[in-house]
Amino acid sequence: MKPAILVSHPFGNANVRQAALAFADADFLAGFRTCINWPEDAPLGRFLPHSILSQLQRRTFPSPVSAKTRTQPLREMGRLAATRLGWNQWMEHETGPFSIDRVTRCLDLKVADELLRSATPANAIYAYEDGASASFAAAKQRQIRCLYDLPIGYWQSSKAIQSEEAERQPEWAATLTAMIDSPEKLARKDAELADADAIFVASQFTARTLTDYSYPAEKIHIIPYGCPVPESEPAPAHDGPLRVLFVGSLGQRKGTSYLLSAIEQLGKHATLTLLGTKPMSHCAPLEKALQKHRWLPSLPHSEVLREMREHDVLVFPSLFEGFGLVITEALSQGIPVITTPNTSGPDLLTEGEDGYIIPIRDEVSIAERLTFLLTHRDHLQSMKAAALEKAKTFTWHKYRTRLVAEVARLLT
Repeated sequence: MKPAILVSHPFGNANVRQAALAFADADFLAGFRTCINWPEDAPLGRFLPHSILSQLQRRTFPSPVSAKTRTQPLREMGRLAATRLGWNQWMEHETGPFSIDRVTRCLDLKVADELLRSATPANAIYAYEDGASASFAAAKQRQIRCLYDLPIGYWQSSKAIQSEEAERQPEWAATLTAMIDSPEKLARKDAELADADAIFVASQFTARTLTDYSYPAEKIHIIPYGCPVPESEPAPAHDGPLRVLFVGSLGQRKGTSYLLSAIEQLGKHATLTLLGTKPMSHCAPLEKALQKHRWLPSLPHSEVLREMREHDVLVFPSLFEGFGLVITEALSQGIPVITTPNTSGPDLLTEGEDGYIIPIRDEVSIAERLTFLLTHRDHLQSMKAAALEKAKTFTWHKYRTRLVAEVARLLT
């Protein structure tokens, strides 16, 4: 039987749209369910503030996907409005009516209802962590195959690392969201995994966090995510301070404090740009850092890539990740990456050629690598060229091809 796959995700992140596009191009896509499907060149866009329009334009999908998309926009529109207006109480973790958890859960329930009513001709559903428990349960009743995409490592492994980190860095503890997930949310995560017929992950690290907790390796399929089409050549060399970039949410799961400590060791010889949103919970050392360093809360994706080209190195010292799309994106823009084993770094990087793998919680190693790049500009330029070459081996086209082949093998 030919695959007919219903894809569900509330926000349509880069990896999600690539999966949906892969299935659409292979004529496997039965439908795509999300919150917002913003039409390209929508007339209303002329009247919206740039900050709102840029958010909506991130929800524009390729035409083969958009044609099969149904949306549930109201709660997500409320979340975007609450974010803009600073109504944090409306977005409280899990409990806020416009929280990410509520948005995700409502879409999951809507998809479950659609499946139970036999309102779609799907013979498989492809869904993501936190948004699959109800829809998978409904799919099981209709003998529909459940394909699960886990973009980050298993929650028990995450909680263990973050609990340890909260003791080590108490000033940053409020930014560690795994510490506040309710038992009900964690039970839904386990139910999703239990109902999954196949689990798709993007790195060896994520796979290990599952097998460490006795999830069978034969259910796990590792397919690394991709990157934009690489630039043709790296940016030219320059004199002056080393230009260091971090991209990601500014919480301690990303190892933010260790990067800040490393930058302090370089003093005036390095500049730091922090590109990402800060947590809703107050964190005094983070607030101090945002006053000291260049901080960009958010940018359209094209401008994120431009920022990457204007820097020398991306530092991504995450304590716990699943992949880290910023790693492949940085490589595609011709900048090397310093990251940890708890990301896709070991799957992607060649040590000393296009990046470095350093231990988690190790500001000394970060500072040493940055100092080396600062004082060996010729080597830095060779690493930038190598980064572009590496990016060519991890394009989105390759991801889509591998995903379709693996899903076809499982479903036909």
